[in-house]
Amino acid sequence: MVDTEATVRMKVPSYQREEWRAHADELGMSQSEFVRSMVQAGRHGFDLDTETGEPRSDDATPGVDDLETRVLDVLDEESRSWDEIVGALTKDLEDRLETTLQRLQREGRVQYNGRRGGYAVTGTDVD
Repeated sequence: MVDTEATVRMKVPSYQREEWRAHADELGMSQSEFVRSMVQAGRHGFDLDTETGEPRSDDATPGVDDLETRVLDVLDEESRSWDEIVGALTKDLEDRLETTLQRLQREGRVQYNGRRGGYAVTGTDVD
């Protein structure tokens, strides 16, 4: 029998490990299952099914990029120019980025300083 699993090691900040551990516990998953599921969900742009711990996808073809689905959704109602397609696809990313940055600032993990050129992790040189 061929071993199809491999160990992957990574370093993350302690606070992140604790957040992941707590979230994994809430879902009834091991830390390994949780991280593997989150990585796969992120790579494919799918939500995590909290009951099974598996990425949700209606696509019968494994590995098909979610971008294809999003492009087809944008083009569903009418023809669009390249710029209109790019605008529709990036709006979602911009909205998610804004929400994430606001949350990180509320949590005190990120700080914005216009004089220094933008956002930085709290505890770095952002004065």
